[in-house]
Amino acid sequence: MNLFKWVIRPYLYIQHMLSKLLKTGGFKKNLAVYQKAPHRNTGNFIKDGLVRHHVKQFHESSCSVASVVSIINVLLEKQGTAPASPLTQQDLLEAVKTAHWKERMTDEGYKGRRGLPLPVLGEVVQGSLDTYGIHYKALEVVQVSRDPGKSERIKQTLRARLDQFESQGDCVIIAHFDQGSVLPELHIPHISPVGGYDPVSGKVTFLDVDPDQIHPYQVSFEAFYGSLSSNYNPVFRHFGYAEGGYIFIQV
Repeated sequence: MNLFKWVIRPYLYIQHMLSKLLKTGGFKKNLAVYQKAPHRNTGNFIKDGLVRHHVKQFHESSCSVASVVSIINVLLEKQGTAPASPLTQQDLLEAVKTAHWKERMTDEGYKGRRGLPLPVLGEVVQGSLDTYGIHYKALEVVQVSRDPGKSERIKQTLRARLDQFESQGDCVIIAHFDQGSVLPELHIPHISPVGGYDPVSGKVTFLDVDPDQIHPYQVSFEAFYGSLSSNYNPVFRHFGYAEGGYIFIQV
């Protein structure tokens, strides 16, 4: 953890100050637009359920737990096997043993590793679905790319899946993204569910589990993709973080 304290954190704050000074990243004007109006039910069971079961992470590295527990509660409801009371984040950590998830949420981490890189998030999501007996047709971990030769195909599939989430309500998308690329926050790996998509404007809604983000917010599709494809500080690669991406669950 000393590497994070003495190398990564100071770098992140310097990067944050430069971004603020140069008006880049999340400091660009009107990049993210907060949705402050109360949610109105849409008839899309999964979309409405994600808002109903939305919770905030309990510490700085537990965004994966808050994101996954909301999804598990919605999918349990959808298949008619929900417990009397919604599962809590601690329930999830006690039940799901995949990838030493509980240990990764402690101050010490698991072998010094806190949080979940994208591939490990995929393992944990699958472990959670299996632990609670949730039926699903497909689960895919997609690491995105800034390479123009690859990105257009990835974008096309992602747009189609966002539209599927919005119009059919038979899938879930969990974003693994650089929060500082869309908000005036540190450039750090972050995890939150997608809460909506407007196919006309191309706006994507984040249901951010960060306690500082009181309201959901919308960003353009290009800003959304940019947050997924961010190249983090190379020091993060020591902890298993490359570019971000998303988890797609077809139910």
